[in-house]
Amino acid sequence: MAEIDTVIEDDRWGAAGLEALAERAGRAVLDWLGMDADIVVMGCDDARIADLNADFRGKPQPTNVLSWPAVEHVAHTPGAHPPRPDTEELGDIAIAYETCAAEAQAQHKRFDAHVTHLLVHAILHLAGYDHLNDADAKTMEDAERAILGPLGIEDPYLEKET
Repeated sequence: MAEIDTVIEDDRWGAAGLEALAERAGRAVLDWLGMDADIVVMGCDDARIADLNADFRGKPQPTNVLSWPAVEHVAHTPGAHPPRPDTEELGDIAIAYETCAAEAQAQHKRFDAHVTHLLVHAILHLAGYDHLNDADAKTMEDAERAILGPLGIEDPYLEKET
């Protein structure tokens, strides 16, 4: 059975229940994909993710979530679901507390729902989904909606009234 390992670098993630959120999101995505693979999720702060973003993407600023697939993904037709990676290890994710909290507040979303959405999004990246063009973005967003709906999380792409 797949393992969803959680590493807590920022204690606020422990209090926020990141381990349970990662387990729930990971299981939901893996079930939806019909695969069994390990995932590691690291809960960190904005300073740590800014360093990672600088090292791996050349962007020295915080971001909400980063993902590192364990395997190279094969090209696919725009808008098509990517082929499922044949691997026992899907990859690694880092998620930043301050950025996630600020986004959830600004978007009038529950923190746990926003974090679950970001984890689902990142895990789909690990599985080869992307949003580099409109067709792929639609496919990825539809996948996110299909996974989040049964978890009781409303469409994250709907604009909320303030």
